[in-house]
Amino acid sequence: MTSDPNRYPLLAQPHIRLVGPITDQTYATWRTQLTACPPDGPIVVTLTTLGGDPEIARTMADEVRLLCDYHGREMLFLGKVAVYSAGATFMSAFPVERRFLTRRTRLMLHERQISKKITLDGPLRMVVSSIKAALHEIEHSVMIEEEGFRDLVAGSRVSFEQLRERAPSNWYIEAEEARDLGLVLDVI
Repeated sequence: MTSDPNRYPLLAQPHIRLVGPITDQTYATWRTQLTACPPDGPIVVTLTTLGGDPEIARTMADEVRLLCDYHGREMLFLGKVAVYSAGATFMSAFPVERRFLTRRTRLMLHERQISKKITLDGPLRMVVSSIKAALHEIEHSVMIEEEGFRDLVAGSRVSFEQLRERAPSNWYIEAEEARDLGLVLDVI
């Protein structure tokens, strides 16, 4: 069941509309549209994405946090159709009570991924250094992933452990289920 459209009139007129993979171009669009927003009042951001660069999503999320924490701006998130992967990373910057999805939208949550080949060739100490560097990259990527998971579930009925357990198999969550789990405030 979706909410009464008159309940959240601000969501019908978003200030920022982002569609497509989260890339450098998405960041440029984000900055351009953010700069054009009115200087006062809430900012509504809509997003439709199948994913993309998680570090760009984290950068955009940090900007949301800074605007809210240091400038007192209220920002609302409206996910449309698909909020996958890096899109969920971006969504995690918004508190649960400021997250919304349109009906039939799906969230997809999963673990970070890596594709890397390690060539063991050369002096033994250099080989050890190469292996250690790859291990450190993986360990820190896991730490970053867990920070994002904690942000995403903060204030919801989903525990960090539940998300960590479901993430390896790409957890798809329909809008109404996301609302019932407390991952978003409502479905419109």
